[in-house]
Amino acid sequence: MSEAQRVPMPVSLGDYERLAERVLDANAWAYLAGGAGDEITLAENGEAYRRWRLMPRVLRQPIAAHTRVTLFGRELAHPILVAPVAYQRLFHPQGELASAIGASAQDALMVLSSMASVRLEDAAAAGPACRWLQLYMRPQCEETIDLVRRAEASGYEALVVTVDAPLSGLRNREQRAAFRLPPDISAVNLGPNVQQVQQPLAQGESAVFREWQRMAIGWDDIAWLVSATKLPVVLKGIASPHDARLAMNAGAAGLIVSNHGGRVLDTVAASIELLPAVVEAIGGRMPVLVDGGIRRGTDVLKALALGANAVLVGRPAVYGLAVAGALGVSHVLRILRDELEMAMALTGCAALSEILPDRLLRA
Repeated sequence: MSEAQRVPMPVSLGDYERLAERVLDANAWAYLAGGAGDEITLAENGEAYRRWRLMPRVLRQPIAAHTRVTLFGRELAHPILVAPVAYQRLFHPQGELASAIGASAQDALMVLSSMASVRLEDAAAAGPACRWLQLYMRPQCEETIDLVRRAEASGYEALVVTVDAPLSGLRNREQRAAFRLPPDISAVNLGPNVQQVQQPLAQGESAVFREWQRMAIGWDDIAWLVSATKLPVVLKGIASPHDARLAMNAGAAGLIVSNHGGRVLDTVAASIELLPAVVEAIGGRMPVLVDGGIRRGTDVLKALALGANAVLVGRPAVYGLAVAGALGVSHVLRILRDELEMAMALTGCAALSEILPDRLLRA
């Protein structure tokens, strides 16, 4: 019997994670699976969902049950989006192209990373899923505007600005694996100065603070971007209710509550724990999404019950990509959607609007 015949068909996102670790080399696995520091936040993102319990409701008689949601004027078949993950050709030869194909097969919206290993135009052409572009805004406005104009011309429908990573986190797992990008993989959508040669430090100068100062943007930069495009600008990495209100004032069209998958600052609270306060601060005036730690359809329902309009999954989609390319991405999303629909049925929710906080109990 061949190795392929001995591997059972994955039936959960956990199955895909275990299979992905088997097929990826140590370099790629360290980049994908690792988090910052002691990976406390990475673990907490998942554990926090387990502290919520579901409240079943019985003898409901649903009429035309569905999972549809509308974001920025576009109706989506379900509220499960694919989060931006950089350098996906590390995990599969087709990289983001396969992810776009797989997400499109499940009517899922995909957010393409600006650090993608394929051209944003090619990713958009690969499937209708790839319609949001994630940005790390650069201090040089010309670079940001160039990406924005390319996105507009390619049919992207929203810009997702990551605001919680003015510098990379300290990821010990990557350090131990001596992580390096292969020579044939790069952030092909960015200009050559994205990989600037570091100058020697002056006497008493901090490498951390110098990098922070070089990359830092402020609320004025967000307002400038909002004024420079007709696309809605969504801020990813909001954790504080105060920052949520500042985002509204700067003209943001939506927020993603996120701790960057536990990859930037360790010991930050789990995203799902941060969500309710941000939702309360926004008061329904813009969509609020959440990512981090979602591994079951029941997790999706819990996030929606706590006020999210939709969720994003990053690592699970890439686990599927690593194991089976576009088919794996598609299957991961199908599993999550099936699990969400089953959870909705068993808690008596015929539509996302019926998923309310009374479906949850704190463990």
